[in-house]
Amino acid sequence: MQQSADIPAVMKAMVLKGHGGFDQLVWHEDWPVPQPKSGEVLIRVKACGLNNTDINTRTSWYSKSVKDGITEQCGADGFADAANESDSWSSNPIQFPRIQGADVTGEIVAIGADVRSSRLGEHIIVDPWIFKSAHWRTLDSAIYFGSECDGGFAEYTTIPQENAIAINSSYSDLELATFSCALTTAENLVMKTHLQPGETVVIAGASGGVGSFATQLCRHRGAHVIAIASTAKHDLVRSFGAHDVLDRNTPDLAAAIKSIAPRGVQVALDVVGGAITPALLDSLCQYGRYSSSGAISGPMIGFDLRHLIYKDLTMTGATIVEPGTMARLVPLIENGTLRPNLAESFALKDLHLAQETFMKKSHGGNIVVDCT
Repeated sequence: MQQSADIPAVMKAMVLKGHGGFDQLVWHEDWPVPQPKSGEVLIRVKACGLNNTDINTRTSWYSKSVKDGITEQCGADGFADAANESDSWSSNPIQFPRIQGADVTGEIVAIGADVRSSRLGEHIIVDPWIFKSAHWRTLDSAIYFGSECDGGFAEYTTIPQENAIAINSSYSDLELATFSCALTTAENLVMKTHLQPGETVVIAGASGGVGSFATQLCRHRGAHVIAIASTAKHDLVRSFGAHDVLDRNTPDLAAAIKSIAPRGVQVALDVVGGAITPALLDSLCQYGRYSSSGAISGPMIGFDLRHLIYKDLTMTGATIVEPGTMARLVPLIENGTLRPNLAESFALKDLHLAQETFMKKSHGGNIVVDCT
């Protein structure tokens, strides 16, 4: 191992010991600093963003026995009746203890064998999708940083060198830590629908991390964006490029969307799920495309199959992100085309409070942990 500075033997870390409530997140000041293996780099973590996967995994929401969305109470206590044999996004068991956190930015301070020494000292942002083989579309190959392997809620972390992407940006580390998970998820949603210039897209959950990046990406592609968000966040959503904004509590949401796009929208992007999904599907035009990457309001929906059949709709899920996506998007961060959406930051030791704030969903954008 080569290193650019003295590296301690132990570090501060928030460690997840099992499924359940906040008591499963345990603070350590003597956790072993990981050693980079061949092809890996050691990162001194500057900041790490929160995302829904952190909550979903801890509470065991991914279990097929869970039918509800994440509420503040469930997010705090976990799902006691969850079947833990299917407790990750991939339906495979999580190995504990685990350090979560996918959205890392920081500095490469040590390298394993087969990594060029010039990488020492690089300022990086991570691509959280790690693939064990070229057959990346399989669950056996896809690993998510902070889920199937340790992530960034610590002072140091390791990752394969190809997943540590050099970045030269005027944004702060806290701002950069809003990008990785939310941006790649948003890009995956847009790519799955093959959005074209001049088309109209409706985005549910537009004020959150994924939604705000989806808004920017759709505008960048030349689409007309209809955003759905709570009234208090409408100005925020407009600041990211939405042409029209609708209140998520509109009684007849499908009719409100069609009042803007009388012939229906070509694309619907959904990170909310629950009661809002049928309205999105109803608002689609003939041959419309729908894609979902989340169901924070609930995974179970009532849906009239005739919308799918007789409107020739295409419906896709969006989870595993194509290799190279984050590297392709980094230049758009560096040149300022994509803006961060930092809501609030917390100290690493206050991860419990950060998650409590995250689950209230009163913020717009991303919550980030300062790991320095």
